[in-house]
Amino acid sequence: MTSAAGSAARSVTARAADGRAGSTAGGGAEPASGSSPGAGAVTPVGGVELSEGYTEVELVRGEPGQAGTEFSLEDDGALTRRSVLPGGVRVITESVPGLRSTAIGLWLGVGSRDEASGQEGSTHFLEHLLFKGTATRSASEIAEAFDMIGGEANAATSKEHTSYYVRVLAPDAMGAVDVVTDMVTSSLLDPDEVETERGVIVSELAEAADDPAEVAQEAFARAAFGEGTPLGRPIGGSYETVSEVSRDAVWDHYRRTYASDALVVAAAGAVDHDELCERVSQDLARAGWDSSPVAPRPRRFEAEPVTPLEVHDVRVGRDTEQAHLYLACQGIPVRDERRWAMSVLTTVLGGGMSSRLFQEVRERRGLAYTTYAFDISYAGAGAFGLYAGCAPRNVEEVGAVMLGEFEKLAAHGPTQQEMARARGQLRGAMVLGGEDSLARMSRLGRSEVVTGRLRSMDHSLHLLDQVTAQEVRDLAAWLVSQERCQVLVGPGD
Repeated sequence: MTSAAGSAARSVTARAADGRAGSTAGGGAEPASGSSPGAGAVTPVGGVELSEGYTEVELVRGEPGQAGTEFSLEDDGALTRRSVLPGGVRVITESVPGLRSTAIGLWLGVGSRDEASGQEGSTHFLEHLLFKGTATRSASEIAEAFDMIGGEANAATSKEHTSYYVRVLAPDAMGAVDVVTDMVTSSLLDPDEVETERGVIVSELAEAADDPAEVAQEAFARAAFGEGTPLGRPIGGSYETVSEVSRDAVWDHYRRTYASDALVVAAAGAVDHDELCERVSQDLARAGWDSSPVAPRPRRFEAEPVTPLEVHDVRVGRDTEQAHLYLACQGIPVRDERRWAMSVLTTVLGGGMSSRLFQEVRERRGLAYTTYAFDISYAGAGAFGLYAGCAPRNVEEVGAVMLGEFEKLAAHGPTQQEMARARGQLRGAMVLGGEDSLARMSRLGRSEVVTGRLRSMDHSLHLLDQVTAQEVRDLAAWLVSQERCQVLVGPGD
């Protein structure tokens, strides 16, 4: 665990693959789908947008049976279908020929930024507790159910969504769906288990507090998104909030945020879409979840304003041999049209061994072992950063070199050779990412919960190829002009 049917259903047929790589969206890389079946022409039905022969699909929320929830796509033999079930549950699957395993995930657009005052850390706490027993399965029976079939089971909480996922052999897929759905819908939150798990999470937080890299990442988030704001606070909460939050508060958070209209079931690999829809419907009915014909909850495309950077020099003293240095500024939201340019920018500046930061900071000057550029994107907000882990005596020089390379990129833009290398690196990451069923499932889940769109692999690669050096330069210049802060964790005050 990490800090992670029926005739009324409207089905969608598609061929899905991968999205962009190179930067870190709050919902991860944008998923994609491919061209249409048959002769290759796309039928423009219900939300399909065509651009120069490429396909992009806006995932219309829609009520069960409502027009606009159907579309048809096809790509590389991998069949993707989408249904909106009664209750607003969305089921999206990708059947991949040749695979003998199935990855299944239950996703909810609920993260730590959704916690009410006094419930900080509840989302992550709840993620742990859902493995601790239901009315029909004890915690040990849940663990044994997955071990018996050799399955992988885990969960993850992020600031904007939570997922519970498994990867199993295809014949065991529906049984795994039963167990995971039971966990998500019917957890007891037994008071004794709450107290036991509270101790586990407090230990987890203490371990993170002893890790300077974790401390630096949290300091970066506070600086970039504001002290105490939903995006600025830790996903797992703090020692104080986890120690004080009551079982009733976690239960309230559970019942307030986990519901049919918030649920997405994503699956990839050897999967039968109709069978999955029927099984999910049965499991939700057994749990007593709503099955009225309602629309899914709106996606989180906008968000509350983020507190501007007010502190420009954040220092956290730790008795370490290495200093962790971040330079941070405002970034771009997850659905910003400059996202492809951002992927290229982060790759050119600090995305690999040929990047400017790696070559200048490490290879030429020997100032750091690890250095990179990155961006974090959420709904309505984002942050951009440069990082280096270096000897404390080199902090000032490393910061100046990183900033200097950033400013050079903003002033002159990338070379054509750098553009070609970045495209090649991103292209490889995108295509290779489609080789794994768990990664495919994750992209489907994120497409529903975060971005609200599917893109074909060809379209994604086309959009990547369309990024120009001038667009990268313009974005770098905009980033350089933003308020900036330095975050340093290491020896001293």
